[in-house]
Amino acid sequence: MASSVRIEVHAGAVPDRGSGDVVVVVDVIRSSTTAISGIVAGRRCFPVPTLEAAQEVAARHPDALLVGELGGRMPYGFDLDNSPALLTGQTDVARAFVLLSTSGTRVMHDSARGRRVSVACLRNAAAQTRDLLHRGDSVVLVGAATRGEFREEDQLCCAWIAATLIQAGFEPVGMTTDIVRRWSGSPVEAILVSKSCRYLADVGRSDDLAFVLSHVDDVDDVFEVQGPELVPVGRATTAQDRLRVAG
Repeated sequence: MASSVRIEVHAGAVPDRGSGDVVVVVDVIRSSTTAISGIVAGRRCFPVPTLEAAQEVAARHPDALLVGELGGRMPYGFDLDNSPALLTGQTDVARAFVLLSTSGTRVMHDSARGRRVSVACLRNAAAQTRDLLHRGDSVVLVGAATRGEFREEDQLCCAWIAATLIQAGFEPVGMTTDIVRRWSGSPVEAILVSKSCRYLADVGRSDDLAFVLSHVDDVDDVFEVQGPELVPVGRATTAQDRLRVAG
């Protein structure tokens, strides 16, 4: 029986259907990009589902930066907005960071209960695809809902990954075929139609949009939620996988 690939959108925990599927959480603007960029810079990352959880983790890691937003606003007492550009501009990379977002970090945290949950963005979409090809398990690619919407940037990232899996023989399930048909051949600039991009411009965070657009497939690692932490777990780099992705 062929492995399957399913694209879904959720604002909280991804339903556990008991099938052992690998869950990949995507929140391009901005939590998955911020998380991965911070880790690549050398920091430890603790994604949390709530403000209370952020405070609890920060109490255990008193030197950690509090990074994030709720409803688009940085909570009182936080050090930085949920901003990959701001975070990568900081030089104190020995400090871990606690990351909170309206939906993305909640999906990451709450879905990782007794199963494998990875986190991806446009920076490591190709690396994530290679890893999924190497493992061969069925996959659920999850866009983190923003105000109940499946935003275009997350559809595009999910479609890029799913398209290669389908070419390798994975069976598309649910709305996956429609999303792949719409987005798989699109350039990254196609996301500019998204409300998320307009929001970043409106609140003076065009640097984050520029960061997302200019950092595509420049990270070769995959990242997995392990306990309270998001960690790099290596990469799948077999010659066969590289040929599949390149093709």
